[in-house]
Amino acid sequence: MNLELNLPPRVTERAFRRLAEINADGPARPLRIAVAGGGCSGFQYDIRLDEAAGDDLVLPGPEGQSVVVDPVSLPFLAGAVIDFADELIGARFTIENPNAASSCGCGTSFSLG
Repeated sequence: MNLELNLPPRVTERAFRRLAEINADGPARPLRIAVAGGGCSGFQYDIRLDEAAGDDLVLPGPEGQSVVVDPVSLPFLAGAVIDFADELIGARFTIENPNAASSCGCGTSFSLG
């Protein structure tokens, strides 16, 4: 059994820095990472600013920033790395997910093996 799949998601410093930039003009709102059915590969990520709910896993970062994951999405994100990429094709939060058997070119859709 792969022990990494039992670990909570990890958020990079780069992702927390970008979240701090987004929240610079107001109160620090958490970045919610959720998994929902749909998308071109079966599942899709829902990434948005949101408030934390009582049963969320809160991943705290520097400067009062945090990422939250709901308990239903958590098994799909075990061992995942949440990052921020600023590339020629655009800037976006990314998820490197060891649970995904394949992903779509859109970067927000994946399937399980």
